[in-house]
This record gives sequence, C-alpha cells and structure tokens, in this order.
Amino acid sequence: MPEMDGYEVCRRLKADPALQAIPVIFLSAHSEVLDKVQAFESGGVDYVTKPFQLEDVEARIETHLALRRLRTELEHQNQQLRESYEQLRDLEELRDSLTSMIVHDLRVPLASISGFLGLMRMRGGPFDREIDSYLEQAERGADVMLRMVNDLLDVSRLEAGQMPLEIEENDLGQVAAEALDSLGGLTLDREVRLDALESPLLASCDAAVARRVVANLVGNAIKYAKGPIQVTVAAINGGSRIEVRDTGPGIPHEFQDKIFEKFGQVEARRESTLHSTGLGLTFCKLAIEAHGGRIGVESVPDEGSTFWFELPAQLQVAGAELRGVPA
Repeated sequence: MPEMDGYEVCRRLKADPALQAIPVIFLSAHSEVLDKVQAFESGGVDYVTKPFQLEDVEARIETHLALRRLRTELEHQNQQLRESYEQLRDLEELRDSLTSMIVHDLRVPLASISGFLGLMRMRGGPFDREIDSYLEQAERGADVMLRMVNDLLDVSRLEAGQMPLEIEENDLGQVAAEALDSLGGLTLDREVRLDALESPLLASCDAAVARRVVANLVGNAIKYAKGPIQVTVAAINGGSRIEVRDTGPGIPHEFQDKIFEKFGQVEARRESTLHSTGLGLTFCKLAIEAHGGRIGVESVPDEGSTFWFELPAQLQVAGAELRGVPA
C-alpha cells in the first residue's frame, strides 16, 4: 500500500470516533506471529493469511458483523438501563425528600399530643379508672408514633452521612441502665435483667445514640417475647459488646440477613407479624456502623433470639459527621 501500511490504516480508523466501531479484518500474505500480533494491537478483530478460501473469509465477515450487531444491541440496552436507573434514582430522591418533609412536619404535633396527654394525666384531676386507662393508651400510642417519626428521620440522616455524633468516653453499663429506665412502664410487668460483667466498661460513643440502640433492641424483645429478657454488657477483644437475649419465638433463618434492612423488614412483615419491627432495627444498624462497630442477631426458631452489637475500643467512625471529634 502506498504511503502507509494496513496497520496504520487500522490505527487511523480506530482513532476516528465515527469509524472506530467498524470491525477490521486483516488479509495478508505475512504469516508470522509478530505480524498477527501487530494487527490485533492496531485494532483488528481477525487475521486471514493468503492463500485464502473465499468461503472462509465470508464466514468470518458474517461472524464479526453478527458480533457487532449484538454489541450494538447490548450497548443500546445498557443505555436504556442507565436512563431507567437515573429516572428511578430521581424518583427515589423525590420520594425521600417528600417523606422527610412530611415526617418532619409530623414530629411537632405528635410531640404536642404526647406532652398534653401527659399533662392531662398529671394535672387533669381525678379520672375514673377507665378514662385514665384511655389516656394512658393514647399517650403510649403517641409516644410510639413519635419514636417511629424520629427513627425515620434519623435513618435518612444516617444513610446520607449527615447525622452528627457527639463522641465521648462513656460507661456502657450505665448507658444500658439508662436505656432500660427510658422504657418506663414497658418493663414494669416484665423480667428484664441487666448484667454489666465489668464496671465501668468504657467505650467511645455517642451516649444518646447508644441508649436508643439498646432501648430499641430491648423494646423489640418485650414486644415479641413473653419470657425473661437478659441484657449483658461485656468486654471483648478489641472492644465491647452488648447482648439482648430473649426466649421468644425466634426469627426464621431466611429473615435474619434481612431484618436490619428497611425493605427486608417489609417483606418479613408480609410473611409473619412476628418480625414487624419498623425502622428501629435499621436505625440500630446504621447507628452502630456509624461508630465503626458491628451488629447482628443469632436466633433459633422457638428458642429465642440474641441481638448484639459491638463497639471498637478505638474510635472508628464511618459515614458520619462528628461534633468535637478530630478527623
């Protein structure tokens, strides 16, 4: 070929965006391995040496054209998938924004309802037993709704890495005891034991967030288990561990990997009312992971469950903004 050889022609074709997708087959009298390697390095898809059979060349052409058609179709499908993904992502962001706005607006009136119901019970004068029971149930329901609203807001913030954590050195035994106190009347008619095997057991954590995690785990145990509940705080190699053990119905194995996920809990709820935990466990998982810790469950159906979380001895925070803690 004058001025340039076939390798250079192929390189120039591949350098042009409008032509680079065209498959190039080399037809040459050179049969050395280095010639074939150079052809493929310049962008060729096949190499035919002379003398050749026309049927062989035609078959190779048909094969590479078919491959090109399949590649083009695959690229088109990938583009459609990318566009669909972007649309779904935009819709999900809009949904999350609307949900966050609505839930945020619900928090204030729910807090007011809960507060005023409490005031009525404390300052409203003597009620008969039936009315007092109604007020207590209404106050408890309002508190549950308020916790659900707070969990939903905090889950969104944790997922976005925007929930500030106030990390200090805290006694986990004291944190667990305060968490049980925060449950109030929920523990009055239940046997809930706290064992702090080492006291004090110090850990770097946000005490308020850790209390909520313990309260959520114990609250779930109270809700779904009828027998005694054991809360254990202990040191482990490289950190500390809190366990909440119950003797309830347990959790089927197929749900144990999903129970901390938002949508996994919804699926479990459709299958059985025993695992309808809302967003509480999702909050627990994200909160513990924001501290650099781990959380999990060990359960045998009809024998009970043990929910646990571990916090590292050294602060290892991921995906969260810390207040007063150096990066």
